[in-house]
Amino acid sequence: MSIEKYHRWKNENGLPFVPVAMEGIDLLQNSILNKGTAFDEREREEFRLQGLLPPHISTMDEQLDRVYEGFSNNADAISKYQYLRGLQDRNVTLFYRLVDRHIEEMAPIIYTPTVGEACRQFSHRFRRTRGLYITKSNVSMIGEMIHHFPSRGVQVIVVTDNQGILGIGDQGIGGMGIPIGKLSLYTLGAGIHPAACLPITLDVGTDNEDCLSDPLYLGEKHHRMTGGEYNDFISKFVSGIKANFPNAVLQWEDFSKNNAFYNLERYRESLSSFNDDIQGTGAVCLAGIYTALSFTGRGLKDESFVVYGAGAGGGGIAYQIRDALVDEGLSAEEALKQIFVFDSKGLIMDNRKLDEYKQPFAKPAEKYISNGKKQAGQVSLKELLDNQRVTVLIGASTHTGAFDEEVVRIMLRHCDRPLIFPLSNPHSKCEAKPDDLYKWSEGRAIIATGSPFEDVSFDGKSFRVGQGNNVFIFPAVGLAAVIGRFGTFPPWLFLSAAKALSELIPKEDFEMGAIYPRIGELRKVSRHVCMRLLERQRLERGEKVSEDEILSEIRATMWKPVYMPYRRV
Repeated sequence: MSIEKYHRWKNENGLPFVPVAMEGIDLLQNSILNKGTAFDEREREEFRLQGLLPPHISTMDEQLDRVYEGFSNNADAISKYQYLRGLQDRNVTLFYRLVDRHIEEMAPIIYTPTVGEACRQFSHRFRRTRGLYITKSNVSMIGEMIHHFPSRGVQVIVVTDNQGILGIGDQGIGGMGIPIGKLSLYTLGAGIHPAACLPITLDVGTDNEDCLSDPLYLGEKHHRMTGGEYNDFISKFVSGIKANFPNAVLQWEDFSKNNAFYNLERYRESLSSFNDDIQGTGAVCLAGIYTALSFTGRGLKDESFVVYGAGAGGGGIAYQIRDALVDEGLSAEEALKQIFVFDSKGLIMDNRKLDEYKQPFAKPAEKYISNGKKQAGQVSLKELLDNQRVTVLIGASTHTGAFDEEVVRIMLRHCDRPLIFPLSNPHSKCEAKPDDLYKWSEGRAIIATGSPFEDVSFDGKSFRVGQGNNVFIFPAVGLAAVIGRFGTFPPWLFLSAAKALSELIPKEDFEMGAIYPRIGELRKVSRHVCMRLLERQRLERGEKVSEDEILSEIRATMWKPVYMPYRRV
């Protein structure tokens, strides 16, 4: 079924409709086409639905009231998640209309933080399949498997190998919850048609002993592929994607840090792909920095940065800051001197063996280890802050409580308004809570988090805590890649996305502490970021740029969750 069937069809009066070949119970069981009780009398007769539905013909508003009541009747977040996934399995249009109407309330349910628990419980709560499950035994059969998949017009693919799930690590096949959730946000934010979205999990085994010992676990029960076997598997997967989905954009998601960097680099020039953990995280963090500095009057070149955590997210942030400093006129060597990266062994220095992606950030050990008495990697965050002016502190470590009062007080000695971003997800892994940071900094710190937090009151002032959520970047990037037909991703893309996002915060929001938009503005954000990326692409090509034409093209591409009239074909 091509997604073209959901667009551009007009009747004799020039009004849009959708041609449909299904009828009866098959139509009602097709989640993309099902309208439930909203099928009108003509459609019920034409598509042989008489007697299969209650007689009352519902408006969408009536349906929305009904399903929102059902959602609200669930007592906890995971039950609400399950309810929404059940609705998505029955009626895709109604699901997206509901979530769009209540996006502030429901985004944390369909994605972070609730999706982490959904991944943990995936095998025990499995109800209905979605997407493709690729294993060693079927990876060479992708061309055959896509004939089992209902859509032939796939535009965006999100794939995970389930190893680095949302700060909670290896979840085996349960990681499928991540691609499903990400693609829901592609549709909500960028209007990518649900039928054009393909979630994929690569079941390469798991090292999670709880999964391996669980009789209900749905994945293959063996330890993870590694080394050459793993790389050969990924190569076969990429070949299958290129052969069968040549125009699709692929997003790598929640791979281990080493595999994330390796796969991104290996296929950078041969596949229209990006890694959201690396590039999306880097861009959204940089956008927050740009926003904060634009209102404080400080310049990026004058800042000194600590990235606390060197996984895929932390590494991506460090590289994006380096690229931004170079864009400001520094050399790469000069830029790297202003960035300090910590991993689980402390400050990254050149006196120990390092993963390749960490090596550019290694500091000379003789400069930072006093009297040569310390062992490799034993410079702590507080030791560095005591001796080095740091104005921007970013957490990507999942180390709960790493940014304590002493850390904040030390930063205030060097900078009146430090930027402190505890970005680790979920809440339980956050380096510091916003209310503590405002208290310890006497309301002077500029704060952003990775998880959603309630507003904070301090000293008679209300602060809105901005959420540095990748959803402000990746849907727009995917949409731009679809519209602009990016064969590969240009090096300027994520820097431009960060600048575009930073344009969206008015001064009055910043004065309340916010450096990111509200999640309720997601579609507006995606349109704006996508527009800036397409403008840049056309400028790079030497083409004429018209903002109105680009916005018109974006709006025409974005799907909206409304019921269209059906006609029998």
